[in-house]
Amino acid sequence: MSEYFIYYSSINIVGAVVFFIMLMHDKMSIDRQEKMLKYDNALTSFMLYCFSDAIWSGVDSGVFPVNSFTVLATDFSNFVIMTAITYNWLRYVMSVEQIRNRNDRGVRISLMLPFAISVVVLVVTYIVAPGLLIDDKLKTRGLFDVFMVTIPYIYIIAVIVYAVKQALKEDNPVEKRKHLYIGFFPLMVVAGGLIQMIFMPKLPVFCFTSTILMLLFYIQAIEAQISTDPLTKLNNRGQLFRYISQESNLRVNGRLTYVIMMDINDFKMINDIFGHSEGDAALILVARALMSVVKKHNIPIFLGRYGGDEFVMIVHPLDEKELNGLVTEIRKSIKEKCLSNEKPYILSTGIGYDEYSQGEESIQACIARADEKLYKDKEECKKNGNTTLRREEQR
Repeated sequence: MSEYFIYYSSINIVGAVVFFIMLMHDKMSIDRQEKMLKYDNALTSFMLYCFSDAIWSGVDSGVFPVNSFTVLATDFSNFVIMTAITYNWLRYVMSVEQIRNRNDRGVRISLMLPFAISVVVLVVTYIVAPGLLIDDKLKTRGLFDVFMVTIPYIYIIAVIVYAVKQALKEDNPVEKRKHLYIGFFPLMVVAGGLIQMIFMPKLPVFCFTSTILMLLFYIQAIEAQISTDPLTKLNNRGQLFRYISQESNLRVNGRLTYVIMMDINDFKMINDIFGHSEGDAALILVARALMSVVKKHNIPIFLGRYGGDEFVMIVHPLDEKELNGLVTEIRKSIKEKCLSNEKPYILSTGIGYDEYSQGEESIQACIARADEKLYKDKEECKKNGNTTLRREEQR
C-alpha cells in the first residue's frame, strides 16, 4: 500500500510543481491584466488539488489514519477544490470574453451560490447522516460522487455557453478556435476525473490529464503572445520575419510570390478628430476586412500587421490578374466595413506590391520595393481625392 501511495502522490507532487512553475512565471510577468489574475487563480486551484489528492491517497492507502473523519475530510477537500477549479475557469473565461458586469457584486454572489449551497448541504449531510456519504468500509457512496460532479458541471456548462456565443460572433477563424478551446477546455479536464472515478480509481488520471492540458494551453498562450498582434489579432512583425526566414514559405509550386504593403491614408486624422480609441477601432476594422477577403479567396496568403497602421501580405496568386482582383476587393471590403459598422469616416488605403523573383534576391528587398510603391500609391490617392474622409464630406 505504501508503494501505491508513493506512486500516486509522486505524480500529484510533480503536477503541483509544474503548476507552481507556471504560476511563478506569471507572477513575475509585467502583464497583470484581469484575465491573467483570473488565470492565476485557476492555476492555484489546480496546484492545491494535486496536494489534496496526494493526501487523499495517503488515507486511501492506509499510510495516514483511516476513519470516517479523515475519509470525508480528504474527499470533501477534493470536492471543494475541484469546484473551485471550474469556478475560477468560469471567471477567467468571463474576463477573456469581456462579459458585462462580470465584476459586479451581485454577479459574483450569484456565481458563488451553487458552490456555497453544495458545501452547506454536504456538511449538513455529514453531520446528520454520514452513512449517506460513506459505507461501513469507509468508502464513499454514489451520493458523494453526485456532489463531486454536479456543481463543477454547472460551471462548465456556463463556460461553454459564454464561449460558444462569442465564437458565433467572431469572423476571425483563429479567434473563433480560441473561444471554443477555452470554452471546452474544462470539459476535457473534468473528463479525466470521470475516467479516474469510474475506471481507474487507483491512478491519478485527473492530475495527469489536467497537468498535460494546462501545460499545452499555457504553451499555446505564450506562442500567441509571441506571434500575434494584441490589437488586431493578426500575425505580428516578429512572426512575419520568422515566416520569411523559411525559404520554403516563399515558394508555392505553380504560383507566383508577391509582397503587398498597405496602410490607411490620413490615419492621423482619425486619431486627431475621433480619438485614439477610435483609431484602434479603425485598425481592427481593417484587420477584419482583410481577414474576410482572405477567407473568400483560395490563395495561399500570409497576413500580418507590419506596424502602426501598416499591414503586410505575402501572396501566392496564379498570375498578376488574380493579384489585381485581390487588391480591388481589399479596398471594396474596407469601405463596406465602414458603411456596415456606421463609422463616421470612410477609410481609404494606400497599397503597393511587388513580385519576389527568388533566386539571389532577398525578400527584404522585395518588401522595400513594395513599400516604395505603397507611398507612390498614397500620393496618387491624394491627387485623385481618394483618401480617408469623414462621411459627411462624401455627401
